[in-house]
Amino acid sequence: MRRREFITLLSGAAAWPLAAHAQQPAVPVIGFLNPSSADGWESRLRAFRQGLKETGFIEGENVAVEYRWAENQFDRLPALAAELVRRQVAVIVTTGSPAAALAAKAATTTIPLVFGVPEDPVRSGLVASLARPGGNATGINFFSIELVAKRLEILREMVPGTTRVAVLVNPADAASETMLKDVEAATRAMGLQIQVLRANTNREIDAAFAAFGRERPDALLVSGGPFLLSRRVQLALLAARHAVPASYGAREYVEIGGLMSYGANVADAYRQVAVYAGRIVRGANPADLPVMQSTKFELVINAQAARVLRLAVPPTLLATADEVIE
Repeated sequence: MRRREFITLLSGAAAWPLAAHAQQPAVPVIGFLNPSSADGWESRLRAFRQGLKETGFIEGENVAVEYRWAENQFDRLPALAAELVRRQVAVIVTTGSPAAALAAKAATTTIPLVFGVPEDPVRSGLVASLARPGGNATGINFFSIELVAKRLEILREMVPGTTRVAVLVNPADAASETMLKDVEAATRAMGLQIQVLRANTNREIDAAFAAFGRERPDALLVSGGPFLLSRRVQLALLAARHAVPASYGAREYVEIGGLMSYGANVADAYRQVAVYAGRIVRGANPADLPVMQSTKFELVINAQAARVLRLAVPPTLLATADEVIE
């Protein structure tokens, strides 16, 4: 073999790995948008990754996830959604609040959107209908706002003789105002009085509890949403300090000392959101995927918190509770 031919052969061989690498398909990227921060979201993210795994995707191996957290600043959501659009992700997943889903929907009409929201997505304008979403969006409704009446019933059973209920909401979260309408309707039907408290900073939360000294409620109903969930330690401590029985919409409050929660199994909703995202990455059309509604609901009671409040948990609640934390 001549020297020139040998060099040419070596050059071609050296190029083979580069050519093979260039032909490998790019790893799909999923955008993840949430109004809160990553702190305290570990269990929900584990459920999200489990859902991806069920569709054959493992983060860091054959799929990448671009996370965008608004750090409880709802006005940042449109810019963060626009970042994911510019990144040309395969699908955008939004959780935590309808505000995140609405920001993503406003940012793109072509990139598929999978949402996890605590209220009716038809009422909020995310989809045309549950069975036939249409457009580029579908997802999971994990029922939070719609469970207000049930939460009030359980709270009144836990605290017999309740006539006055304080309701704590985050005014920066539009979903809270929707919840208040349901609270007002439910309390009227039950003959209860309500005291509305609004807070979207730590200082405002402290001020809301300070108001209990002036108008003492029999019980407290804490709204859902990412901001209040991120302040769950503060809320549970203040409720204990003021000896106010409180009901929450997520088990995370009860796990760190809150009295009780009733709501959808949010971790399972995150898993379902990821399953839909994985199916879309594999080619499914979001318009053909009906909006799913949570079917798993859980009542969690912290027995130690009840004892501190000198509450005797009714046997009926103990029997129906999904978990009693000692």
